[in-house]
Amino acid sequence: MTDAVENAGAVQPATGVARGVTSVSDEVVEKIAGTAARAVPGVADLGGDVSRFFNSVLDKIGLDEVGDARRGVSADVKGSSAVINVVLVIDAGHVVADVTEAVRAAVIEAVEKYGLTVTQVNIIVDDIELNQPGAAAGV
Repeated sequence: MTDAVENAGAVQPATGVARGVTSVSDEVVEKIAGTAARAVPGVADLGGDVSRFFNSVLDKIGLDEVGDARRGVSADVKGSSAVINVVLVIDAGHVVADVTEAVRAAVIEAVEKYGLTVTQVNIIVDDIELNQPGAAAGV
């Protein structure tokens, strides 16, 4: 018997042929990037003045988890590439360039672990947190 007859009806695995498409949403990348950015020493908070204001209102009415995961981060995912924007508040006493480069590196590393390519991480330093214990009074 020939191989073709013996294997008739068997499903042969496709080699090199895609069997579907996987996409990662902007929201997922924003959550990953936000978590990575918050973990960097010198980052006091994420988000601009308006988003932090609304977050404080939500905190006061008991909805303190709403919007926190993505606040201060936006992502634009196209295929397997991502452009990420991060808005930071930096702790007083930290060098802006050091913190932003550490955030950029942490965000790229975290997102690329999920199989995406980060083409840009744009960072805006929106504010500085002066109410830190031990922060210089004259800063």
